[in-house]
Amino acid sequence: MNNLKKIGLTALGTALVTAGSAQAAALSVSASTSIFFNGEDNSNLGNGWSMTDSISFTASGEMDNGFTVSTTLELDGSALDDRSISIDTGDMGKLTFSGSGTSGPIGAWDDVTPSANEEAHGVAVAGTAAGAANAASSANRFVFDYTAMDGLAIKAAYTPSAGVGRVESSTEVGALYTGIDGLSVYLAMGENNDQPLTGITGKSDLSAMAVTYAAGALTVGYQINETDSGAASQDEDFTALGVSYAVSDDLSVSLNQSEIDFESSAEDQEATGVSFSYTSGGMTISGTHSTIDNVAGSESADNTGYEINFVFAF
Repeated sequence: MNNLKKIGLTALGTALVTAGSAQAAALSVSASTSIFFNGEDNSNLGNGWSMTDSISFTASGEMDNGFTVSTTLELDGSALDDRSISIDTGDMGKLTFSGSGTSGPIGAWDDVTPSANEEAHGVAVAGTAAGAANAASSANRFVFDYTAMDGLAIKAAYTPSAGVGRVESSTEVGALYTGIDGLSVYLAMGENNDQPLTGITGKSDLSAMAVTYAAGALTVGYQINETDSGAASQDEDFTALGVSYAVSDDLSVSLNQSEIDFESSAEDQEATGVSFSYTSGGMTISGTHSTIDNVAGSESADNTGYEINFVFAF
């Protein structure tokens, strides 16, 4: 959805109420739909064809104090999906409250190695491939973005406690350095106090470090993530390497590899993926072929998956 073209509509009837006065707001709408095919070697998925569709509505307006307030709501398929409200103060940063779908630094930067389509482990296969990070829930959380100086951005997140499944709150903080042309350095740390974690039992301390460098048409990246669980034998170490090449303004290809070392298993999940992406106007065709050995740390769960997407943005 990065290439979506926004359709600007003036919504004079939409108001943001502040200090007892109504402020005129601007309403924008963006949308995309796709035809998707997914398959794998070790099972019969039946009809592998499906579709996705998404319409996002954003309303924004400037308050009397100069702050810009915006709210976004996504209609995904037949259900309401991501939604958030943001307060952009300018020099003091932007605060976002996410009802759903907004990630902190651990989730947003879980695998930033360059790819033309999917992460090496991102294609669906029989058994659930373990992911790159184990961030806390993205529902009903606060996310803060602040530009400390040219080339240095700070990102933080706070997820409040929420009853039996989330007795303690969770926090994350990260920094992105882009002060050298072509170079991006990501550092993040935090905790996940959700109970239970996805695929993991016990609260965990999280960290992530990644470096990417772009030189002309070539981009390379390397990443290390760690999940240190409070439960015995539940730690995970994730590493990834990616290389992408822009063949032309419209066509990109990439090779990605990742590995997850499970403390609870003698086998590491090892994934290799080859991807491409071709864009023409508002249409993008992309695909990935991935081989994943020891899916989720199981020695008997080797598989190959593949997908192709026809995405239309307007």
